[in-house]
Amino acid sequence: MKEEIRNKIYSNLDENIDYIKSLLKDVSDIVYREFYIGENKATLIYIDGMADKILINNFVLESLMLEKTSIKVEDIEKRFLTVSDMREEKDLSKAVNSMMSGDTMLFINNFTACYVIATRFWPARGVSEPSGETVVRGGRDGFTETIRFNTALVRRRIRDTRLKVIPKSLGSRSKTDTVIMYMEDIADKNIVDETMKRIERISIDSILDSGYVEQLIEDSKWSIFPQVQSTERPDVVASALYEGRVAVLVDNSPFALIVPATLPVFFQSPDDYYQRWAYGSMFRIIRLIAVFMSLVLPALYVAVTSFHVSISPTKLAYFIAASREGVPFPAFVETIIMEVSLALLTESTVRLPKPIGSTIGIVGGLIIGQAAVSAGIVSPIMIIIISITTLTNFTTPNYEVAMAIRIIRFLLIIAASFIGLYGIVLGLILLLIHLIRLKSFGISYLSPLVNPNIRDFKDVYIRLPWDSFKERPKYLNTKDKIRQK
Repeated sequence: MKEEIRNKIYSNLDENIDYIKSLLKDVSDIVYREFYIGENKATLIYIDGMADKILINNFVLESLMLEKTSIKVEDIEKRFLTVSDMREEKDLSKAVNSMMSGDTMLFINNFTACYVIATRFWPARGVSEPSGETVVRGGRDGFTETIRFNTALVRRRIRDTRLKVIPKSLGSRSKTDTVIMYMEDIADKNIVDETMKRIERISIDSILDSGYVEQLIEDSKWSIFPQVQSTERPDVVASALYEGRVAVLVDNSPFALIVPATLPVFFQSPDDYYQRWAYGSMFRIIRLIAVFMSLVLPALYVAVTSFHVSISPTKLAYFIAASREGVPFPAFVETIIMEVSLALLTESTVRLPKPIGSTIGIVGGLIIGQAAVSAGIVSPIMIIIISITTLTNFTTPNYEVAMAIRIIRFLLIIAASFIGLYGIVLGLILLLIHLIRLKSFGISYLSPLVNPNIRDFKDVYIRLPWDSFKERPKYLNTKDKIRQK
């Protein structure tokens, strides 16, 4: 059962300290520093390793211990403490929660309040290039595990007083700092309110990563498609805020969440906008074609070789038949063997240390492929199909969507093994029905593809020149609809 911390702070210093010591019994990293301010006894409490000792020593202890006379309450903030960020707190539970986050509590005898001094200073990773979202052109800075660094990276790109940063605390035990960011004069109020409501509805003991929040606020937990966009890039977050979306940043996580998220957004890359429109449009078209090939190519191979040999050219049919000579398995089993092998190889490469992961991935693929062909387990044409499928699958900018495509690919292979091309078509129809019914924070998941406004199509299949982006996307129902005059 959760232990409730009392709210009241008594005037007797020893009584307050004894209560905190009983509350934090067997906690060895709590520091209690007793000293005198003139004739007043005082105690500083902070967590070793999470508070800035230099700030405490030079600007708190030194300033207070040099005072020889008795002090008044109003003099603490105005005369004695030479720190920029502090507050008086009369609620003990709030003060303790702040101390657990790295702040320092100051208790003074005969005072019915304590002072919370901002001394947060914990080990943090520096800003570096995002490893999962590399670009040819654009910023090289990425989010870190420190939420205040992340808000600063976004604020650096949006120097607007109408950028709102709303703090939240999630997790009854972890008390994880979370912020909701949006542009007050752009974002739709309904989307902002819905985001706030879903965040406040979270009731869990701990939030260790933004992935927890993503799964707890999405519309459909049974869908394999992500309904919340995650990114390590502050420029992507800033761009989304300018469009009228809402961002959620979680402490201890280098991934920011963006809502609402629609399917076309997951196939867009920052390079599409940083390079000339012709280059961005060309690569976007190639990316969409590659995604479709990755989705249906293995299933199409199973359908043609098992049911519809007559639809392929005669020479190609002879070549496929000759390459499969001696293979003991039907096309379906052959394809499943290679898909599972590829999934295992990809997963093991991700888990291996980076210096050897890429090498083992390439060598392992070559060895497994060559050994499988030599042993007669699979045909050479199958190796070609799987290689093309792998390359096209890696063109998807978003990892979660790539995983969803892999799952659908397995299902299409199974459907093709039963009824051939009809199974593939039926599977694609069911997939389309699912995507049409899916929503993200009240917005259709296929927007703007299902949006009747033709102007929103300027940034779907191709990216038109910047002069064409006069208005923000219609389907987001933004307040300020004009982005370029």
